[in-house]
Amino acid sequence: MEKTEIAGLKVLLLPPQGPSIATEADGNDVIGDAFSVEADLVVIPVERLGADFLRLETRLAGTVFQKFVNYHLRCAIVGDIASLLEGSKALRDFVRETNKGRSIWFVDDLDSLREKLTRKTA
Repeated sequence: MEKTEIAGLKVLLLPPQGPSIATEADGNDVIGDAFSVEADLVVIPVERLGADFLRLETRLAGTVFQKFVNYHLRCAIVGDIASLLEGSKALRDFVRETNKGRSIWFVDDLDSLREKLTRKTA
């Protein structure tokens, strides 16, 4: 874990290597880690997501992301999910809608996140 600042926000950057976020309890652990460093935003590399995390029928992503929202904690999933998007209209719709908001975002890389945060705070 690395704590940094982007566009005036305290950010917890999870490294690509580490335990998968594959259960609701794993999501709770990440939220706890964010609170321990007083982060405003958690950056989760797509490599850290469990195999079923973005399969919307499992409801795992929705449950974990709702907790982020409830705790007023932003979350950015960083990395290439194009192959998953190709196979699921529901996931494409989900990503498009979350990216319109201020809490949960899917971005290709940290530069895209910086740009998005700079636009949102400007």
